[in-house]
Amino acid sequence: MTETRLRTWTHSAGYLLATLFIASLAGQNLRYGFYDLFYLASGMAILTAAGLIYTIINRRHQLAAPGHLIILSGLNSGLVAALITMDGPGISHWAMPLLVLNLLILPLRQGLGLSLLLLAPIGVILFLKHPASDAMAITTGLLILLTVTALYTWHYGHMAQSAEDLAITDPITGAHNARFLDETLQKEISRAIATGHPLSVIHLGLDYVDEARDLHGEDAIQSVFRDMTQHLFGLIRAGDTLYTLDNAEFFLVLPFTPEEGVRVIAERIRRNIAEHHWPVVGKATVSLGCTTRGNGDTRTDTLRKRARQALEEARKRGADSAWFSPGETIEA
Repeated sequence: MTETRLRTWTHSAGYLLATLFIASLAGQNLRYGFYDLFYLASGMAILTAAGLIYTIINRRHQLAAPGHLIILSGLNSGLVAALITMDGPGISHWAMPLLVLNLLILPLRQGLGLSLLLLAPIGVILFLKHPASDAMAITTGLLILLTVTALYTWHYGHMAQSAEDLAITDPITGAHNARFLDETLQKEISRAIATGHPLSVIHLGLDYVDEARDLHGEDAIQSVFRDMTQHLFGLIRAGDTLYTLDNAEFFLVLPFTPEEGVRVIAERIRRNIAEHHWPVVGKATVSLGCTTRGNGDTRTDTLRKRARQALEEARKRGADSAWFSPGETIEA
């Protein structure tokens, strides 16, 4: 399930439950003759129902839907106004579902800020209208509810981010993996098309991987692969991105890099790795396949395939070598 769809479901469920809860309050107050509270609850139920409708209408844009803040600000403001102007029993308890709804619907900082703006006047009004012990008990309960909900929301966001990082990051090297490569490369291609800036890529692989694995073992190869990843992080420029692929291979995306630039970068990487002393294996070399986007290159598979072919061409010429393949060009 995508994040947008998950937010749509959670927002819809939150608004629906809040609507049912507040509507039940409205019915209860109508039955006991508290008409002012009935009208207040009815208005709040209409707002939460509007939030549900807004969520459904904007189900494809839940990550950027500013209407939620407007709806929830109206709900919170209405409750504060009711506390100031009415003396109905238990109005302060109506803040409980709003506190949960604020943190469920809004980003954590916005939800926490709006909830504190709700609690501050509630606390003042309670101490002015009720005995200090009662006001303290209600305010403390609301603060505990807010703290627990905020911590749960933060924990959920942290776990979701950790899961996303695990999905796009190689656990051995810490670099991005192939799953994230196509998404980033397509974004860079689109940006290059829109701005006209050059884009180059490098596909590089460790030479004699099978022989080294037979000689030193899989653990030694993984250790070299991990160390080489960190070494490459020190060689690439800010803005370049590094990805690890299967069988001790890497992929580099180099924005704003023309043909001359990628040739220089590839040569620097080749020479630096060849001159470096690596644990266990001692000396290691890489072969590199390079290419630059032509104006006919609009898909990730085109660039990746050509870079792969360039790598194979480099390996035909022997280990520790680089080969450049020009990009596709469409005649005007």
